[in-house]
Amino acid sequence: MSPQDNGSTAVVDGATSTGVTKPLLIDGELVTLDKTFPSYNPATGELYGHAPDAGVEQAEAAVAAARRAFDTTTWSTDVEFRIKCLDQLHRAFQDHKEEIREILIAEVGATFVSTHANQLEAPIGIIKYYADLLREYSFEEDKGEIEIRGQKHRRWVGKEAAGVVAAITAYNYPVQLGLAKLAPSLAAGCTVVLKGAPDTPIITNAIGELIQKYTDIPAGVVNILSSSGIPVGEILTTHPEVDVVTFTGSTPVGAQIMAAAAPTMKKVFTELGGKSALIVLEDADLATVAQFAAFSICSHAGQGCALTTRLLVPREKHDEIVQAVATMMANVPFGDPTNPKMYMGPLISAKQRDKVDGLVQRAIEAGATLAAGGKAVSPGYFYEPTLVANVDPSSEIAQEEAFGPVLAVIPFDDEEDAVRIANHSKYGLSGGILTADDERGIAIARRIRTGSFGINGGNYFSPDMPFGGYKQSGIGREMGQEGLEEFLETKSYALAVKA
Repeated sequence: MSPQDNGSTAVVDGATSTGVTKPLLIDGELVTLDKTFPSYNPATGELYGHAPDAGVEQAEAAVAAARRAFDTTTWSTDVEFRIKCLDQLHRAFQDHKEEIREILIAEVGATFVSTHANQLEAPIGIIKYYADLLREYSFEEDKGEIEIRGQKHRRWVGKEAAGVVAAITAYNYPVQLGLAKLAPSLAAGCTVVLKGAPDTPIITNAIGELIQKYTDIPAGVVNILSSSGIPVGEILTTHPEVDVVTFTGSTPVGAQIMAAAAPTMKKVFTELGGKSALIVLEDADLATVAQFAAFSICSHAGQGCALTTRLLVPREKHDEIVQAVATMMANVPFGDPTNPKMYMGPLISAKQRDKVDGLVQRAIEAGATLAAGGKAVSPGYFYEPTLVANVDPSSEIAQEEAFGPVLAVIPFDDEEDAVRIANHSKYGLSGGILTADDERGIAIARRIRTGSFGINGGNYFSPDMPFGGYKQSGIGREMGQEGLEEFLETKSYALAVKA
């Protein structure tokens, strides 16, 4: 536990309130409000800044602006202009990424290292991917002619923008989640109202500032809101002028959003929770297992829906693997996220830290073994890398998403048992397997009911790969061509051919 001297105090350079704020973006204007709400630095627990607290009035105005921009401008039909604007947005992120990086570290608790990967550098590539995809994507497909009762008909299928999009994101990867919704929806020709998470409002609003200042995206095409309350989300998911809702967050909230959108028959797609399994076969290299399992669960302090939070191991090797992973966890550097040497930062809030700790303590009370960690660390909202062993596959800690650096080790008897346990979950987002035999790993991967799967450390996460889940992990896909087509409607055309 290298960043700590005595296991109780995280090494974090003291930060004071900077009073940082970023305005809303509504109908092309940067908007400040008298009513604000606070944002905290999770590494210190201290005030970081304030964000405008949008309410019903601002939500209604944002939806109206998006509706007008879709219905009365050429945004939805001018592909070349959309490409130009996406290129501008990509360049704006490149030019201002150090400012964005600073906010990510201070408000999200993202480590400096992670901002050079999935927190910032990689997501910027999402914009470029969709700009490039637009350059080659065909919005029409010729279906040829058919003859019906002596009359020939020429047919084709068109793809067109679905309309006004309400995009609601989670706090864990706000830039990645925001761009994974904005870039494909804009590429498709939609207009958008994006609402960031109340835990990380400043970073999401910063995206709007880049759009307003450095792109030619017309007024109303993108609107970005921050809000501490529920009414804004309710408006976005129920408003009759919203055509599509895309949401990333917890499964219970996703279910509520689907129910709210049902009366107006909106298209809804979601990326929700996960309880992914990492299967370790008997032939896997122990050192690789220990490193992969320990560092994966500590990525962004375990605040990732696709992280492998269940470690499935051969029963006869359970104790050996637990010891190796526990030793590796003790070497995961965590602390001040501004320090380039730190791999893991804090949890987002005291509430989330306490939720994680409660799950761990209940698991121990239920008979599991605490093999490493299991304590909150101050200042800030840190939690030790934690390993819980001898876990029952049906127990709470094996079934419920912790969203913290907590790995549950579950023994299995044979390959069939491993597959059964891996699929024994209401979630189906991701998973992985470690084995000396690639083909055996691929064969097992095909049997796991998840939307993504990594074999022997394979990393599927990139802008051109669709991402999403089975079962209660969501509906639909983000990124890839599939992510673009979530924001398109399909129209069939037929023209009677004159004799």
